[in-house]
Amino acid sequence: MHARLILPLLLFAFLALAMARPIDHDESQYVAAAVLSAKGLLPYRDYVYLQTPLQPLLMAPVAALAGAWAWPALRLVNALLGWLTVVGVYVTARRSGAGERAALTAALGLAACDILLFSAAMARNDALPAAMLAGAMVAMAGRPTRANGVLAGLLLAGAATAKISYALPATAVGLWMLWRRERMGWLAVGALLPALLVAWLWWLAPADALFGVLTFPAKAPAEFYAHRPWKLSLAAKAVDTLKFLALGPALLAAAAAVRGRAFQGPWPWLAIAGLIAALLPEPTWRQYWLPALPPLFVMAALAIERCPPNRAIRLAAIPFVAAGLAPSLIALGSGGGMLAAMRERAAIADALGARGPVATLSPQFVADPDPRFATGPFAFRIRRFLPPGDEAARRIVTPRTLTAQFAARPPAAILVGGEGKWTSGTDGADAPLEAWARANGWRRRAVASQRFRLWMP
Repeated sequence: MHARLILPLLLFAFLALAMARPIDHDESQYVAAAVLSAKGLLPYRDYVYLQTPLQPLLMAPVAALAGAWAWPALRLVNALLGWLTVVGVYVTARRSGAGERAALTAALGLAACDILLFSAAMARNDALPAAMLAGAMVAMAGRPTRANGVLAGLLLAGAATAKISYALPATAVGLWMLWRRERMGWLAVGALLPALLVAWLWWLAPADALFGVLTFPAKAPAEFYAHRPWKLSLAAKAVDTLKFLALGPALLAAAAAVRGRAFQGPWPWLAIAGLIAALLPEPTWRQYWLPALPPLFVMAALAIERCPPNRAIRLAAIPFVAAGLAPSLIALGSGGGMLAAMRERAAIADALGARGPVATLSPQFVADPDPRFATGPFAFRIRRFLPPGDEAARRIVTPRTLTAQFAARPPAAILVGGEGKWTSGTDGADAPLEAWARANGWRRRAVASQRFRLWMP
């Protein structure tokens, strides 16, 4: 196997998958945040953002340059970042002592995990911190120079600034350096810039930042799954964990690391921190496991170099690799994905014309989303844990405050139909928006779409 041939081909596969993978409604908030930031708005201060803030700020130039094609452009950028994560694992393994064959085998094992393939195909905030973590690992595996120390600190802190779960791996590196009694000064210097960014945005809107980064993630799952409490149980977490890790050779990588006693360096610390980060949220989703995979597959490469797998182990890997690739192969043959979504987006744009902000739970389908709906369906479905008076202050609209907020500042149009059911009832998530439009005499404008409905004054 030759890495210089295989890895570039892998990039084309990632880019194709990004265009073919079916739409995920989680993308709504990340596309909207990038588009709003491209217009000069800041997360927390000007719109609700339910993560740490780096993703929309870094992706804003992409959205600005791509214009109407911001959504597929963001997917392609994430595909590139997912590929860089694989390359980072390969380079780290080589620098840590693995041969080319072992390093490439481990990197391709990571590329066969649905956890990574899903994260790299979506316009979400998963691929950016994973690539930053992999880049930090490359720096840490290199010579202990000032430049490598600053770069590792910058990338580790940047990963945590893009997704808060990566704060645990960053902390693990610091603990490992303390345990080794190594100097942390240059690592801290590199971490200073992302830390200052978060501090600045927090200072601009402290209550909004607290709500987006901590309050909402802590309280929303219990409210959303109130009618399905089993989803938050330990049994469900165990089943989901095994399911997600079995979609690819991640379990085999862990077994190989233990079998080969590949416990040197900071990689075990990073892998354990990633495991904890994956298990803390409720419920556990596949993308939550991504922080654990880059260090785990570096450990697997070192184990393969030390103790090459026998024929039985290689045969056992086949069904795991097939399981990891299956969702992506199905997506490639489905005929949907971004092309179908962009056709619908163009039809919506034709029906809208040159209007102002659009109120919708599918903001990725419009060029000018109302900032109060920047989180798509997620903040809209709040029912109990935020007092009604705070919703306007947090710049969000929910069904109970919709009438009051729209009376004070109505949107230019309302787009519904993109979100399905989210309660045990029969209505879709955006039914209150459509009910308000009807009650206030708005008229339905025809859209060349089987699911979307557009309402205008």
